[in-house]
Amino acid sequence: MSDLAPTPSTSLELCLRLTRAWAVLTRRLDNKLSSVHGLSFSDFMVLHSLSRAEGARLRRIDLAERMGLTASGVTRTLLPLEKIGLVGRESDPRDARVGYATLTPAGQELHGYALASAEAICREATQAVSDEQLASVLELLGQLAGINLSNA
Repeated sequence: MSDLAPTPSTSLELCLRLTRAWAVLTRRLDNKLSSVHGLSFSDFMVLHSLSRAEGARLRRIDLAERMGLTASGVTRTLLPLEKIGLVGRESDPRDARVGYATLTPAGQELHGYALASAEAICREATQAVSDEQLASVLELLGQLAGINLSNA
């Protein structure tokens, strides 16, 4: 019997490091965004997703998919943002079952300020990484997530 632990596969090692990187970056972003702008990183992700959508609005189910949440999870995330006027709610005049989340002018303004903070943290985190490496990682993460980066 060997006392050595089995060597993890490259795939497992990638996933473990990706998870660790996610945790570290999320914590840094969460701390900065909450202390400076009063937003959680999750709140920022909502505002950012809406700001990138056509007309600054998304069907709630599409927002849930982009954030990796269930429909009820996105509803719980949106409620506090709606209460403080950062996000609005619209219904579809042709289909009452369809609801939209919209970015309000106040949400748009706060997103702009928070985006500058998030950009600074992300630039600092990737300062030692070349543009070519960043492009490769973006492509890899897009493949892992099953997304097309043009609509991410």
